[in-house]
Amino acid sequence: MTTDMSWMVKDIVDNVPRALHAVVLSADGLPRGATEGLSPADVRTISAAMAGMQSLSRATAHFAGLAQERQWNQTIIEFSHGWVFLIGAGQGAYLAAAAEPDVDMEQMSFRMNRLVMRLGDNLASRPRVGVGEPAEGGDGASAQRAGAGGQGIVLPELDEVISSVPGARHAVLLGADGLPRGASSGMDKDLADTISAAMTGILAYSRATSQFAGGQEADEWQQTVIEFQHGWIFLISAGGDAFLAAAAEHDCDIEEFTTRLKDVVLMVTPQRVPQQGRAGHAR
Repeated sequence: MTTDMSWMVKDIVDNVPRALHAVVLSADGLPRGATEGLSPADVRTISAAMAGMQSLSRATAHFAGLAQERQWNQTIIEFSHGWVFLIGAGQGAYLAAAAEPDVDMEQMSFRMNRLVMRLGDNLASRPRVGVGEPAEGGDGASAQRAGAGGQGIVLPELDEVISSVPGARHAVLLGADGLPRGASSGMDKDLADTISAAMTGILAYSRATSQFAGGQEADEWQQTVIEFQHGWIFLISAGGDAFLAAAAEHDCDIEEFTTRLKDVVLMVTPQRVPQQGRAGHAR
C-alpha cells in the first residue's frame, strides 16, 4: 500500500513565504501526497501533467547539447501570476511546487531540494510494469515525430542571436499548430521536427498547470525553462499563439540569451507567423 506523503510536503508551504502548494508524484503520474487546499481532482491533474512534463523534458536533452552526461535537473514554468517548479525526488518520484510571482526563488529551490535529501529513499517509487523513463542518452523524442513538418525558412534574426551569444546553440519559431515556421541555421529537418513535437507537448503540459500556480487563464503562461547538467532549453511565448524554443550550453549567460530571444519575438511575430502557412489566423 502506498504511503500518503502529504505531511512531508507541507514543509515547503510552511517555511517558504509565497509558496502555494506542493505535490509529490510517481513517474507514471500517480499522486503520493499533496498540501492542503487542492481538491483530489486538482491533485490528479497536476500529477498527470507533471509526469508528462518530466518525461518530455528528459526527451529533449539532445537539443541542449550532445554531452555524454545529459542529466535533467529541473523544469520551471513561469506565468504572469506565479511559478511552478518540478524536480526529481528519488528513483521514479518527483516533487512539484507552486508559488506566487514574488517568491524567493533561491529559498524555494533550497527547501525543495532539502526536502528531497531529507526524505531520501522514502520518496523512491518503483515504476509499474511497462512504465519507464526515456533513456538519457538517446533520441527520446523520436516517437514524437509524426507529421511535424520541415524546418521552414532560416530566420536571420535568430541566427544573429545564436552567433552573438556565447554558448547559444539553436532556436526555432513554432506556430500554434506546433509546426516550425523558421529556425536558426544548423538545425536539420529531423531535429526541427522532433523538437517541435516535443515542445508542443511541453507547452500543453505547462498551460495545464495554470491553476496550480494560482491563476485561472492558461494564456497567462510566459515561459518554460528546462535545466540539464549540460545545458538549457527555453520555451517562450511569442504572441499570436506562436512560441519560440531555444537551447544553450550550461555556461551560457541565460539572462542575455533570453533577453535577446524576447527581442527577436517582438520583431518576427505575430506578423511573420501567419505568412508561413497559417493563412490569416493570428489572434
